[in-house]
Formats: sequence, structure tokens, C-alpha cells
Amino acid sequence: MLRAMRQLGLRQTLVHTGQHYDRNMSDVFFTELEIPAPDFNLEVGSGSHAFQTAEIMRRFEPVVLDRRPDIVLVYGDVNSTVAAALVCSKLLFRVGHVEAGLRSFDRTMPEEINRIVTDRLSDVLFTPSEDGDLNLKQEGVPSERIHRVGNVMIDSLIQVLPAAGNCPKNGGPSRFALVTLHRPSNVDDSDNLHRVLQSLIEASAQLDIIFPVHPRTRQRIEEFGIDADRLHLYEPMPYIEFLSLQSRATVVITDSGGIQEETTYLGVPCLTLRTNTERPITVEVGTNILVGDDKKRLDAELKNILAGKAKRGLIPPLWDGHTGERIARIIASL
Repeated sequence: MLRAMRQLGLRQTLVHTGQHYDRNMSDVFFTELEIPAPDFNLEVGSGSHAFQTAEIMRRFEPVVLDRRPDIVLVYGDVNSTVAAALVCSKLLFRVGHVEAGLRSFDRTMPEEINRIVTDRLSDVLFTPSEDGDLNLKQEGVPSERIHRVGNVMIDSLIQVLPAAGNCPKNGGPSRFALVTLHRPSNVDDSDNLHRVLQSLIEASAQLDIIFPVHPRTRQRIEEFGIDADRLHLYEPMPYIEFLSLQSRATVVITDSGGIQEETTYLGVPCLTLRTNTERPITVEVGTNILVGDDKKRLDAELKNILAGKAKRGLIPPLWDGHTGERIARIIASL
């Protein structure tokens, strides 16, 4: 994305809010994706949703007033996204939302609120798939503000996939499940977390379970006194190392939106521990299956995959590694 805009001669200011600050969940992405050092690091850190959003707004406002950009691009659905959009909207600077139009239709998810508010405030909306266009039109967004460009995260995946393929295997297992868990609905509820981990422990009799553990999830496992010793628990991994595992996994079990997209592109079976998804194209077209918190469904789908009956999928249109170029051309024409 940055490279595509630079090639068109567009001047850019890169702002890192510091909402994600763990090295393996932040700084390492700048290195591995060859992103230049940010012009500003707001270093907001952790806190409640209200604290993070307010603090980002407070620290971002002077940057916008100093740089006075023609347009501010915000990405995804995190607190940084909506905070930056609010600042720019109040100061009358144009906002472009990348990954616009995604909806889970579940307002208990903080990300859903961020998505809705950001899209309402944005002047230019870049969608990754047809469902995004339809959602925005149903909410009254004029068609001329909506641009279906594809998935910018797939650009990043394609960029580093060769490096991921060169990662040393170090004699690792040939058949394994790769797991990520971080959503409050899964990890903050003791019964739900026990249920999920019990399924994984049972599955570990048939294949290795590789589980890079989010700090929040590790804390809950310890608080709830859950014995997960039969699983291979790791610290959060750098992106290229994680992608190497993801591309070779027998199955990925997750509650992450981005991983639903990546597994669809990679053609790897994905079982999502949620009852809904803001990325329905990964279910309708891709390799994703929603199993919710139903242990029997999770066990049954795992059994199908291990029996060679995994769901087969296709790569959605425009998920081709050129999304950043399409966005850059649109911005240059504004």
C-alpha cells in the first residue's frame, strides 16, 4: 500500500498509534513487511476501549493539524480506526476507510461498533468484497463513494509468502492444527474456554496442536486453572513464522477475522470459533466454517478434516495482491 502510493508520487505521513505494542504483535510487522519507520508513534498502549479511543484522539489531533493532509486513510476496525476517523471528521479532513463495509451484525463486538461509526464518517470507502458494497448501500452510502478494491491484507500475505516458505521446519510435525484465541467471548468465559481447550486436548491424540497464545488468553488459562500441558503453547509469533505454519497446517482453529481471510487464500481448512463473521465471503466462497462455541460441531468438523473430507474453497475476486495499487490510483484521482 505505502509502496504503491509512493510509486505514484503521493506524499505520505505514517502514524503508528501504539495500540498494539508487544514486539511480536507490532514492531516485527514493520520489519517483516518492510514498512518504513513511522513518522509519528503515539505510544498509546493498553487500556479500556474508552481510554484508548480518547487517548488516540488526543494525541492524533495535533498531528493532523500540523500535517493538514488531503485525506487520511484508516484501516480495519480497531479503536485506532474509529478514533482517527472521529478526529478527522470533526476537523473537516477527508477520511478513506480501507476494509469498509464489513458487518457481523453483532453489536456485542466492539469492532462492529468501530466499523459502523467509521463507515458513517468516511468520505471514501474501500471494500474487499461484494458483501461490503451491499452493506454500505443498504445503509444509505452513495454508490460513488464506494470502491471495491480487494483485500489489502492479502497484498501483505502475497508479499511475504516466499519468505514464509523458506522458514526452517526444524523437524516439526507433518500434521498439526494451528490455533489462535483472543476474543473475550471465548477466553473471558471460563466455561467456554474450558470447552474449547478440552476439544483441542482430545484432538491432540490425533495431531499436534500448535498454539501461539495471546497474552490475554494466557492470563485467563492461568486464572481459570486450566491444564493445557498436552498442547504446544508458544509466545505470539512473528508474522512470517506464523504464516509459514499457517500455510502448512492441516487445519487452523481461530476466532480471528484476518486469519479467516488468510486461510481462504491459502486453501487451508479453517474452523472459526464464532457464531457470526464480518467476512462471510470466507464461508460462502472460501475454506471457513463457523462452529461457534458448540463442542460437538467442532469435534465433528475436526473429524471430517482428519478423514480427508475438508471443505474446499476458492480465492475471492480481486484478492490478487494488487489492492494497494487500486487504492493508490483512486486516491491520486480524487
